[in-house]
Amino acid sequence: MFRCFEFSTDTPLCQRSPLLSPPFPPPPGAPLAPVPLLRFSQPPPAGWEGEEEGGKEAPRGLPQPVGGSGRQGVRGPPAPAVYSGRARRGPAGAHKMAAANTQGPRAPKLPQLLERDPYLAPFEQDFQRRYALFYNRLKSIEENEGGLDKFSKSYKTFGVNQFVDGGVYCKEWAPGAEAVFLTGDFNGWNPFSHPYKKMEYGKWELFIPPGQDGYSPVPHGSKLKVVIRAQNGELLYRISPWARYVVRDQDKVNYDWVHWNPPQSYICKHRSPERLKSLRIYESHVGIASPEGKIASYKNFTYNVLPRIKDLGYNCVQLMAIMEHAYYASFGYQVTSFFAASSRYGTPDDLKEMIDVAHSMGITVLLDVVHSHASKNSEDGLNKFDGTDSCFFHSGPKGTHQLWDSRLFDYSNWEVLRFLLSNLRMWIEDYGFDGFRFDGVTSMLYHHHGIGTGFSGDYNEYFGLHVDEDALCYLMLANHMVNFLHPECITIAEDVSGMPALCRPVAEGGGGFDYRLAMAIPDKWIQIIKELKDEDWNMGNIVYTLTNRRYEEKCIAYAESHDQALVGDKTLAFRLMDAEMYTNMSVLSPLTPVIDRGIQLHKMIRLITHALGGDSYLNFMGNEFGHPEWLDFPRKGNNESYHYARRQFNLTDDHLLRYRFLNAFDRDMNKSEERFGWLASPPAFVSEKHESNKVIAFERAGLVFIFNFHPYQSYVDYRVGVETPGKYKILLDSDASEYGGHQRLDHNTEYFSEEYPHNYRHNSLMVYIPSRVAIVLQNTDNAK
Repeated sequence: MFRCFEFSTDTPLCQRSPLLSPPFPPPPGAPLAPVPLLRFSQPPPAGWEGEEEGGKEAPRGLPQPVGGSGRQGVRGPPAPAVYSGRARRGPAGAHKMAAANTQGPRAPKLPQLLERDPYLAPFEQDFQRRYALFYNRLKSIEENEGGLDKFSKSYKTFGVNQFVDGGVYCKEWAPGAEAVFLTGDFNGWNPFSHPYKKMEYGKWELFIPPGQDGYSPVPHGSKLKVVIRAQNGELLYRISPWARYVVRDQDKVNYDWVHWNPPQSYICKHRSPERLKSLRIYESHVGIASPEGKIASYKNFTYNVLPRIKDLGYNCVQLMAIMEHAYYASFGYQVTSFFAASSRYGTPDDLKEMIDVAHSMGITVLLDVVHSHASKNSEDGLNKFDGTDSCFFHSGPKGTHQLWDSRLFDYSNWEVLRFLLSNLRMWIEDYGFDGFRFDGVTSMLYHHHGIGTGFSGDYNEYFGLHVDEDALCYLMLANHMVNFLHPECITIAEDVSGMPALCRPVAEGGGGFDYRLAMAIPDKWIQIIKELKDEDWNMGNIVYTLTNRRYEEKCIAYAESHDQALVGDKTLAFRLMDAEMYTNMSVLSPLTPVIDRGIQLHKMIRLITHALGGDSYLNFMGNEFGHPEWLDFPRKGNNESYHYARRQFNLTDDHLLRYRFLNAFDRDMNKSEERFGWLASPPAFVSEKHESNKVIAFERAGLVFIFNFHPYQSYVDYRVGVETPGKYKILLDSDASEYGGHQRLDHNTEYFSEEYPHNYRHNSLMVYIPSRVAIVLQNTDNAK
C-alpha cells in the first residue's frame, strides 16, 4: 500500500488598478530590531539609517507582525517534507545556526509552517531573520518612496516618458557617471545639446518642453541614445535600461533604441480569465512557432497557434524569450532590454493583441521572466551602463556567473529593487500578462548559484551563509507585490534545490510563490528510458518520484520541457523511437516494434505524469505530438540554419502520419482533466505499484487510473481496489484506435465493484488490462 499525503485545499487588464488595504500597525512590545539594510552607491535618503521603535505604521498590505518567540509548540506527526525526489528530512535539532538576534518583526504565521513540518524547527531563527529583512525593506519603501504602489510604478517616470501636453521627461540612474546627455534623431545626434540635471543618489533628470504646436520634441519611431561621460572622461553611447522598444537593422550587430509612443496604442477588449484552480500550461516560444524556416511573428502565434492551444485543452500559455535579447540562440535567457518586448517578432502592440486574443479564448498568459542574471552586452545591454562594472550588478567576480558568462544583480541595492519590481509591474499592467515563471531561481537563492553543488535534501543545505538572503528577500518582495496589487496573478519558481517553504506565503516566512516546477520528474523519465530495459522499470521508484513533493507546496509536473528539446538532448519521442521516426511514422508503412513501443509509452508517460505528478501540468510546444528531432537556433555552428528552430505543426494535420494519434490523446487527456479537475483535487491514493506485474493503480478526483507498463504481459480479471462502490466505465483508453492503439478493450464493458476489500480499499473490481496500456475508469453512478 502506498499513500500520498499532500492535501491542498474583473476588470480588463488595461484598466486594472491596485487594491490598497489599510495599514497594519505593529503591536505593542514588538520593537523593530536592526537588520541588514540596502546598500547605496550614494548617501541613503533621509530616514534610512534605521527603524524607530514604536509609532511607525507597518507597510500597507503586510500581515501584522507578532511578538514573542514565534512558534509555541508542535502537534501531530511530522508531515512529509520532501520535494521532487531531491529532498529528504533533515534530523530534528541537527542544526543550530549562530544567527543574529531576530527579536523584532516576526513572521505572523510561521508557527503554522513549523507545525506542518517540525523538522524545520531548528531553523526558526533563519525564517524570522528572512522575514525581518523583508519587512524592514518593505517598510523603508513605504517611508521613503510613498509606498510599494508608487515605487513599482517607476517605469512611468524612468527612461523617456511623454507628458499629455507633449513634453518629454527623462530620468536615469547612473551613479558612476560624471555627466549624462540625451541624443538622437530629434537633435541631429548632437551629444551635448540636452544635458541631464544631476539629482541625489546617482539619479539624473531632463525635461524637454513640447514644441509650439504642442507636438512631442521626440517623435514616435525616432532613434535615441543616452550619452554617459564616464569617470575617465570617455563618452559612452548607451540604451536606456528602461527602453520600451529596441530594434536591430539587418546590416548591424547591435540594437538601436527606438522611441515608442504611437498616436494610438492597442486597447485591450477582453477581460483576463479568472484565476485558475489548476494550470495546464503550454510552454511556448513565438519565434519557432511555425513550420517555416524563419522567425515567426506575434501575428502568426495569435491566429495560427492560439487556436491549436485552445483545441488541445490547455488553459495557460507560458511565453519564453519575450524580454528583448540580442542573441537569438540564447533562447531568451540573455536579456539585454528588460522593459522591451522582443522586436524580432513584431511590435509591442502586436504582443498586446496576442495576449488579448488569448484572454478572449479563456487562456491565461504567463511570462518567462529572467531576473536571475543579465547579458554581458554593454553596447545594447545593462552591463557597464554608467561606465563602471557595478551599477545594477555586483562588482568584481561576485557580479559574474561563471557558467552562464552573464552579470548578476545586486539585490541589496535600492535602485535594483526599483528596476526589477517595476519591470514586473509593467509587464502586468501594460501588456496584460497574468503572472510569471521566474527563471534561474536556484542561482538566485545561493551564493554558489548551484554550481558544482548537489542537493541531497538535508535541511542544512537550505540555511546558512551560503544562502543569498538579499536575493531571497527580493523574491519575497516580488511575490508580495504581485499578490497584493494583482491577486489574480500567478508566480512559478524554477528551483531545482527544493528549498523548503519557497511556495508558502510570505507571512509564514516563505518565498511567496504559488507553484514550483517538479524538475526531478523529467530527469527520472530520461534516466529510466536511457538506462533500463522495459522489464526492469521500477514501479515503486516511478511512483515515488511522481509523488515526492513538499506538503502543501504546489508543484507543476511535466514529462519534458524546452530543456529536453534543445540540441545535445533528446525529447521523449526521439529517445523512444529515434531514427525510425524518419521512416516509419506513416500509416502506410508497417507498424514496427520500435514505433509501436514509442507511441504507447509516450502516451502512458504523459498521462501518469499529468494525473499523479502534481497540482498543475506543463508541456513544451510540439512535444504533445512527439515532435521529431531537436531544437537548435541559428548560429555559426550550424551555418545560421533555421531548420531546427521551428515547430512542424503540419505533421499533426497529415492523416497519413502517426503524429496525429499522439496529438489526439494529448487533447482528450486535457479535456478529461478539464471535466474532472484531478489537478485541483487532493493527491492520489496509490493502491498498487506491483513490481513483477508492472502495474500501477491509483484514485484521484473520483477516477480510477490503471497503468500496465509490462512490455508483453496482459492481465485478464485483474483485481483493482476502489473506495467508491458502483458501476464503472472507460473514460480514457490509450489503446483506442484514434490514439494509435490496438483496440483490445470494449468500451461498452461495464465494471461493477464488489464489496471485496483490496489493497486497503473497501471495494474492488475486475478489469482486463492489456500490456503497455493505460485506462481511466469513471464511476457512472456519480457521473459528471
